[in-house]
Amino acid sequence: MATRPGNTGEPTDPVGGVTGPLPPEADDFCRTDLPARPPGRLDGTRCSVQALARADSGIATASPVSRWLLIEQPGPWGRQALLQSRFDAAVAPLLAERADREGVRVLLVRRPGDRLADSGRRWAYADSRPGREGLWWSVRSADDELVTAPWDGSVGERAHGDTYLVCTHGGHDACCALRGRPLARALPTPGPADVWECSHLGGDRFAANLLVLPHGFYYGQVPGDGGLVVSAHARGQVALPWLRGRAGVAAPAQAAQHHAREELGLLGVDDLPPLGVTRLDSPDVGAERWEVTLAGPAGAAVVVVVESRPSPETVHLTCQATRPGRVRTWHHLSLSTRPPAPAVG
Repeated sequence: MATRPGNTGEPTDPVGGVTGPLPPEADDFCRTDLPARPPGRLDGTRCSVQALARADSGIATASPVSRWLLIEQPGPWGRQALLQSRFDAAVAPLLAERADREGVRVLLVRRPGDRLADSGRRWAYADSRPGREGLWWSVRSADDELVTAPWDGSVGERAHGDTYLVCTHGGHDACCALRGRPLARALPTPGPADVWECSHLGGDRFAANLLVLPHGFYYGQVPGDGGLVVSAHARGQVALPWLRGRAGVAAPAQAAQHHAREELGLLGVDDLPPLGVTRLDSPDVGAERWEVTLAGPAGAAVVVVVESRPSPETVHLTCQATRPGRVRTWHHLSLSTRPPAPAVG
């Protein structure tokens, strides 16, 4: 298991869960043989409440993965959702192995409020890589079809507009359910087919967490009904105050994009694509410094220097964490603009 740079430090498995035994106090999503019961209360002991009080920053914590397999699977989800759900137990390890090999993130999804409803057995492939953005829905007759199905957008019906995935994975962390379920029910998307509950997205303390596909923008600590995020994307823009980053972009580049958007007011979803990331020497022990070049307006280059440092204090990163850990925070050191290179000839 490994942790990604700039992340919360949670070890993840190929299907987006966190390894380890199921805790005895886990809520209904952790068991497939018990009736549902509430995940608890959103009080001062919860990781998301403490993170808000500390003003933890979610900048540069989006997933490095930029391709997804979405599997409609109502019913309870265990801590390792795919392996501990009503999905075919014989197929799940094979699917997880293929996803790990191909660099695809598996997410279980379900309609908000339809936890125990019959599944339409839908599934989708989503790609957020620049120039390849898209999401395609299909229907399976059996779970094992997904092991050999093409994951490239060549099958299925292409979704039009944005698709919103809200993490409600209470079996992974209670905050995801306590904050995510209300958001998923209230999110004012253009149509009911545009929003889904989903399994673990990462960064539990930033709940409510939201992923907007196909561009792959991660949001955390989304307030209210999420309408400000939806309205921003309807305009082709990001909602910067809650933006964690874009999936598939290196953490230093995510941080640089965020700070450049703040300073330059460039909020378009396709603004400031990264052109290069160079590691610099840092004068401080434990700090990491990077120069990131972004494509700016009218052919100019925007050069941002960012630094990542470990937090001075240790904190509990999830509600179920048994030991505190440190997080890395990102800081903007400088921004400059280089004019376009002169045309040759």
